[in-house]
Amino acid sequence: MKMRFGGKLYLSKQSLLGEIGFSLYKAVTLTFIVLVTLYPFWNTVVISFNQAVDTTRGGVYLWPRIWTFQNYKSIWVTSNIPHALFISVARAVISAVLNLFLTTMVAYALSRKEFVLRKPFTLIVLLSMYVNAGLFPNYFLIRNLHLNGTFWVYVIPTMISAFNFIVIRTFIKTIPESLFESARIDGTSEFRIFLSFVLPLSKPVLATVALFVAVGAWNAWFDTLLYNSAKPELFTLQYQLMALLQQSMNQSKSAADINSAGMAANIIASTVTPMSIRAAGTIIATVPILIVYPFLQKYFVVGMNVGSIKE
Repeated sequence: MKMRFGGKLYLSKQSLLGEIGFSLYKAVTLTFIVLVTLYPFWNTVVISFNQAVDTTRGGVYLWPRIWTFQNYKSIWVTSNIPHALFISVARAVISAVLNLFLTTMVAYALSRKEFVLRKPFTLIVLLSMYVNAGLFPNYFLIRNLHLNGTFWVYVIPTMISAFNFIVIRTFIKTIPESLFESARIDGTSEFRIFLSFVLPLSKPVLATVALFVAVGAWNAWFDTLLYNSAKPELFTLQYQLMALLQQSMNQSKSAADINSAGMAANIIASTVTPMSIRAAGTIIATVPILIVYPFLQKYFVVGMNVGSIKE
């Protein structure tokens, strides 16, 4: 209950206790959610730094029982990880830049009311998001374009995104039309307007879309399996880690079969295990995204407010 004395507002004891209790409840609930969300990642970090054979015993939860860097050394030395990392970084950066630039150009052109063909072209772009020919026609298309076995098979098919087009076009429509009209009166070309006005004012949505595109390109491995599986020099980081994990699982299974036959009792005690490789590979693949994300986070916050003020 609220009471007013001498022009000042005071809370009754019951109301004060209620607010304190609710604040405590929120703090406990949110802390629990944060711990539940972060624990799987932290446990993966712990396993990646724990001795591989010791991890198979279980009981490794909050801190490594036997510290080691052997898991990371084994991945880095026994496979072509540095080159695969370079391919993945190049793929993510080039794909993000081209997708943003080209998709934003299409979005700007189809957001102009004076463009009489904007509706049929928009329909064509949207249909590509809902209608897919399938895996085999897509593979034959890539083969006929002579993209298989090349780096550009990672980039060219992803240069335009229908979903990103919708997001960016919706954002561009929130930019005051008076800016474009003033620029046209001054004799500015449409391409100059795009470079000088649209791109700078669209930083929040471009940063958001860039993160989506970069993360998608970074995590992709299936296209490597389809088009570049015979080209080790074009293996991406995710595909290389997947192949390394599969190899480790096969070796572990073979070792277990030999051990069950009584032929080698200690062959399973190898330096790495599938669990340790999976944990170390997950951290190697995650850290670059965690490094990039803080630089884009501020644009996410700005993007929540952009568009609330219109003409």
